[in-house]
Amino acid sequence: MARTPVHRHATMAITERDQQLFMTAALDESRRALPACRPNPPVGCVIVRDGLIVARGFTGEPGQPHAEAAALLALGGGFDPMPLTMFVTLEPCAFDGRTPSCARGIVAAGIRTVYVGTIDPDPRNSGAGIEIMQAVGIEVRVGVLENQVLEFLSPYLLRPSQRVT
Repeated sequence: MARTPVHRHATMAITERDQQLFMTAALDESRRALPACRPNPPVGCVIVRDGLIVARGFTGEPGQPHAEAAALLALGGGFDPMPLTMFVTLEPCAFDGRTPSCARGIVAAGIRTVYVGTIDPDPRNSGAGIEIMQAVGIEVRVGVLENQVLEFLSPYLLRPSQRVT
């Protein structure tokens, strides 16, 4: 897997510039989800360690892993989750459908920091995924490149009855 370098020291917080670079990479993954993910939204995700993207994922066909689960699968089991940071274009889902809750999957994986492009307007989520993660101490930051994320995702944010998950 190709790793995207970002010039920063591992001990430094992720800079605003780095946040934008990583969310741009997640947005690039979102585009890869189309058209197979429909009617679900095309979500993208990257996982970062020490300034490098170590895993990528995007939402698959209905019933297949969502972006966060796909990135966690691509990551495999060889990493300590504590230094990992996840960037995802849309709030991780809070509910179980044809696939399990992504927010609960992130909790189970032990990721400690998650950057979210925008909140999912689906009333089954709409902040509930954020709450699940924050309840166990995960640091969640919302709004990185939100305008660009919404520009891309808005046409695909459907009513819950139209989603298959």
